[in-house]
Amino acid sequence: MSEQETPPATTTFGRLKVSARERKRRIRGVFTDIARRYDLMNDLMSLGIHRSWKRTVARHCRDFPGVAIDLAGGTGDIASLLRASGREVIVCDPSLAMMAIGRERRKGILWSAAEAEHLPFADCSIDLLTISFGLRNVTDMDQALREIHRVLKPGGHFVCLEFSHPRFWLAPFYNLYSRFVIPTLGAAVAGQPEAYDYLIESIRRFPDQKTLAGALSAAGFEAVHWRDLSFGIACIHFGKRP
Repeated sequence: MSEQETPPATTTFGRLKVSARERKRRIRGVFTDIARRYDLMNDLMSLGIHRSWKRTVARHCRDFPGVAIDLAGGTGDIASLLRASGREVIVCDPSLAMMAIGRERRKGILWSAAEAEHLPFADCSIDLLTISFGLRNVTDMDQALREIHRVLKPGGHFVCLEFSHPRFWLAPFYNLYSRFVIPTLGAAVAGQPEAYDYLIESIRRFPDQKTLAGALSAAGFEAVHWRDLSFGIACIHFGKRP
């Protein structure tokens, strides 16, 4: 990695201040530790609602034909939904452990190990790029958005599903649930309370809907808009490369 490509020297991992290199190492460790039970934990943490959110993403993508990348695609659950429409789908994820689980469970999907900030695809080569619950785990979000913009064809679509900021009346209850219930589930089911402490902190630090839309526009996307899910607990963001 060249000096120009190096992410900021200091960033965060949960509540800790760490170097960019250390943050990457720790995040990969988190997903290695929880890979086997990641899908189960998503079911428990969201009461199964994450599956409905992901089906909604897939429905929105039906009108976007061509080759698709599911970035930070993990075990390939979104990729399998995208592939149901007959398209070629590539899961791109830095976690070899997560993709290994996906290869066991899902066939007909291509797999590529890479970081969002440095995608191994040619300029203007991809029709659709999705990312679900992964953008908050990148070290340099602005660089990741520039890379996504670079690999999309003119007219190509970017679709991002991510936890967001719920309605004001729901926020206190959601904050209590995420602060106390989710780490407890992480300890009981996955044996990794520290991993889920990080995941919850990453949700809290993630930009709200309007701020993320501004980042997409700054990265060069047009037709930027979003759709809240479950009163803003999650949100689908859309952008198009001119």
